[in-house]
Amino acid sequence: MTKTELSDFYRGYIACLNARDWANLGTFVHDAAQHNGRPFMLSGYREMLEKDVREIPDLFFDIQLLIADPPHIASRIRFDVTPKGEFLGLPVNGKRVTFCENVFYEFREGKIWSVWSVIDKAAIEAQL
Repeated sequence: MTKTELSDFYRGYIACLNARDWANLGTFVHDAAQHNGRPFMLSGYREMLEKDVREIPDLFFDIQLLIADPPHIASRIRFDVTPKGEFLGLPVNGKRVTFCENVFYEFREGKIWSVWSVIDKAAIEAQL
């Protein structure tokens, strides 16, 4: 994929997440997906996202920065959310928090194969 094609594909993936269109997640995510070095497979990746939405009903992925260098994407995603209870070991309990996640993706066979993610936990702690 070209940089433009990869960027467009990634934006489609984020739209899929925001629409909670789990049935089409496999269009974007490889069957052998990994997250932070752990093999998740597509089913585990979907379970992780479904759990996130249960715990954070207003979860919305807002791309702030997107850099495509095939076969990689680097993205900074902003969240302005109200987790129901504990989040990342912090007692958020329905308080609105804003934070970012820095994510690097590697694509194989035209799909997201590996995801490396770091959430700015310090930003959440500062708001509590």
